[in-house]
Amino acid sequence: MANLTFTLRSGRRVGVTTLGDPSASRVVVFCHPAPGSSVFDPDPDESADRDVHIVALDRPGYGSSDPWPFGTWPSIVRAADDIAEYLRDLKRFEGPLGVVRPATVGIAGWSAGGRVALAFAARHPDLVDRVAVVATPAPNEQVPWIPPELQKLSDELGQQPPDVALSRLSGMMQGQADAVHAADGEGAVPLDMLGAGPADAGALQRRGLRDRLGRMLIDAFRQGPAGVAGDVLSYTARPWGFDPGDVQAETVIIGGQADPLAGQAHAAWYQKAIPDARMEMVPGVGHLVIAQAWGRVLSHLAPGTAS
Repeated sequence: MANLTFTLRSGRRVGVTTLGDPSASRVVVFCHPAPGSSVFDPDPDESADRDVHIVALDRPGYGSSDPWPFGTWPSIVRAADDIAEYLRDLKRFEGPLGVVRPATVGIAGWSAGGRVALAFAARHPDLVDRVAVVATPAPNEQVPWIPPELQKLSDELGQQPPDVALSRLSGMMQGQADAVHAADGEGAVPLDMLGAGPADAGALQRRGLRDRLGRMLIDAFRQGPAGVAGDVLSYTARPWGFDPGDVQAETVIIGGQADPLAGQAHAAWYQKAIPDARMEMVPGVGHLVIAQAWGRVLSHLAPGTAS
């Protein structure tokens, strides 16, 4: 579970996981997938080899974070605003302690987390200078990827009161939570709900990756399926709430060429939508490309910090 909690001005509590050197000058924010939580480190060796302070927040309903407040629609932009509030408070807290950091951070998002990273960059340009979007599906209306019957369900849920929609979808996703809770150990947690497929067999041979993903999923479902249900509603039932074209930070789009969920067509859409974005595709890798690409992500977000 997260190693600390932060209370927002609204009173909602957010779980926060921190990695690396807490006094490092460069802060890197990592936005987890759906389902997911802040405890996941894509590659601990790469993280340790950088002079960075890595911060990740549990989105509402995941891990150690309170659920979305009653009557509130799950929202990509509100999740991004939680990150901004945490970072601004961190600066106020660290100043009197003599910790001086640059005004801006780097932010990465894997899969659903990529949307949150982009929303953060679009809404808080004063806080970010570099972005990495990894294996993030494009809007379904731009690059179709959601089965029509599921998108129809999301459209119907989008017309319901938020608590009704969240309750209905949570009930439908209870099976995911049950499967994770029934697993015998972190290494036995089913990873198909993360989009892992045959092309990821090689990635899953990486030391400790299967266990780290399993640990993340166990933490993600500690409160049941409400976290992932909220995420799904935030990007399928309602508008995203931001324009990727507003991102001013230096952005790289990374994808796995063998990713059946968010492959090259998705990466190409983001490259066109975000000003001056670069696209990099990793051959022979699927949706778990984050594990292989984490070193590249950190080199983009925190250049010059390798030890």
